[in-house]
Amino acid sequence: MSFNKKLLWGGLGWVFAGPIGAILGYTYASMSKNQSSQWSQPRSQTRHGDFVISVLVLFAKVMKADGQLLKSELDYVKKFLRQQFGVQQTKELMVVFKDILSQEYPLKDVCRQIQRSMDHPSRLELIHILYGLSASDGHVHPDEVHIIQTIANYLNINNNDYESIKAMFARDEEASYRILEISKSASDTELKRAFRKMANKYHPDKVSHLGKEMQNLAEEKFKAVNDAYQQIKKDRQIS
Repeated sequence: MSFNKKLLWGGLGWVFAGPIGAILGYTYASMSKNQSSQWSQPRSQTRHGDFVISVLVLFAKVMKADGQLLKSELDYVKKFLRQQFGVQQTKELMVVFKDILSQEYPLKDVCRQIQRSMDHPSRLELIHILYGLSASDGHVHPDEVHIIQTIANYLNINNNDYESIKAMFARDEEASYRILEISKSASDTELKRAFRKMANKYHPDKVSHLGKEMQNLAEEKFKAVNDAYQQIKKDRQIS
């Protein structure tokens, strides 16, 4: 398909579905009919394709936050896409992603569109994935933390939820408590209550509509909650 037609689809996407729609339009135009059909089925909730394009836009923002694009970060993106779409579509989506990297999309507008169309568990998963990208080189850069926090604010994610996910990657002696969204002075009863609440909040079934592969990623948050609970129980010598 010609570049002009890609621009046409992108322009129509922007008119009908905002900045993410423009990128989706470009993507549809880049793919064959069979490949793009799974992205264009009508539905009432967040589509897998919409979610992934949203991730790519925000990946680009996080990767550029510290002024450098690292191979470890690109490898993380490729691995993420392969898990979702397989090898062939990953090649095509990486072309789209490189175009996204070369441009500046309005972060607030993109996040507001995501916030309006994506449910809360999906937005929490988005923040978790962004921190996974930031940590892919073994270090969570302060500038990346700042941009992820900005994204979380735009996505209307409350501070406790944000700090819970951040603590899964930026560890310190109180990280286990922040993951469970409680203070170190919480009673054992409050600890158990918090564990049940967070296990329910981060259960992989909450993002089943995003596909099995995304559920597998969500299990990382679920496991982090359980590990935090077990660590506190060990520290407090609770059987």
